[in-house]
Amino acid sequence: MMLLTAGTRGDVEPFLALARAAVARGHEVRIAIPENSGADTAGLDTVSLRMDFAQLVSDQGVSPRAAARTFKTVIRPAVGRLLSAAVEHIVAFSPDVVAYHPKVLSAPAAAQRLGIPSVLVETVPALTPTREFPSPIIPAASLGPLNRFSYAPARAATLMFRRELQAALDLMPPGRTPAAGTRATLIPVSPHLLPRPADWPASVHLTGHWAAKPVATEIDDELEAFLGGGDFVYAGFGSMKAGDARGRGAAVIEAARRNGLRTLVAKGWGGIEVPPAVVGGDVLVRESVAHHMVLPCAAAAIHHGGAGTVHAVARAGIPSVVVPFIADQPFWGAVLHRRGLGPQPVPYRKVTADSLARALGEARSCRIQAARTGGLVRAEDGTAVAVGVLEGLAGP
Repeated sequence: MMLLTAGTRGDVEPFLALARAAVARGHEVRIAIPENSGADTAGLDTVSLRMDFAQLVSDQGVSPRAAARTFKTVIRPAVGRLLSAAVEHIVAFSPDVVAYHPKVLSAPAAAQRLGIPSVLVETVPALTPTREFPSPIIPAASLGPLNRFSYAPARAATLMFRRELQAALDLMPPGRTPAAGTRATLIPVSPHLLPRPADWPASVHLTGHWAAKPVATEIDDELEAFLGGGDFVYAGFGSMKAGDARGRGAAVIEAARRNGLRTLVAKGWGGIEVPPAVVGGDVLVRESVAHHMVLPCAAAAIHHGGAGTVHAVARAGIPSVVVPFIADQPFWGAVLHRRGLGPQPVPYRKVTADSLARALGEARSCRIQAARTGGLVRAEDGTAVAVGVLEGLAGP
């Protein structure tokens, strides 16, 4: 089977978990991923999609205005390379089933031309319409009867890159007879966070989150001592490079201190910086940390609300304080609040020591529900469910 994903580390890691689960079941798996994802690909057959999302974020952050300015000169050519690489890899590997991230627009068309079943993977449920909630990329709690219509804009993304898509498909070898192929959708989201909407078709599978089996990870003496040194809050915003990262770091640490907490900071790709003036013995700063090692030890987590981090924190059984930046992050913050797993989200432009201190105080009342939910999420095996669906489509 062939897996293809695009985006930042949060888009890559679930696919790597799925790949490892499929390999463990005896399947030959090749996975196409972006360059410099930062994820652990050890032991997997990986190929490059020739697009570096890390560099893209480093150059322009997550600003929609910056994206608009560089759409023709940077983004369009990069997406063109990605779509062409995806077609080349599918043709070269000739898999019996293809599972792809929505950003890999050329994957389903290439699979269809080869007569191969293709499976859409919605790491965020933003493409399958439902009456129960609007598209997660729409900043609205509910549009009532219009909820289903809010999914149309996301589905129109193909039109933005139609020339690049056609150029990629022109790489297909001649003489192939297109076939409809079997289609399904996998949504690697925990039903304990987002229950399955009643109006989703049977071809849509809410599998539970895809997470690799935890492995023993060595930690250095300094981190080990910090984890065992009393209550602390984890703070990290992944790839969200936007706004005043240094002011945000100072606000996080001050808010933690007001709640009697120490702070473990994961700087990520520049979403948070710690001014030297606020560093003390109650603060430890790292580029990144293994979530499965540190989050279960924390009292709470302050994070951006990406789908991967949302599930990692939920699995750890601790409350979230979500600071959303873009896209689906406000949606996940609202989901966690509704499930009693965190306070109301604090938008990144409204982050102050006061707003975060209040949110951390409110998070204390969520600890029992967070611990209960953590047990349920840890009991899931979303990758096993997903592999089962893929096996059914691929046939004997």
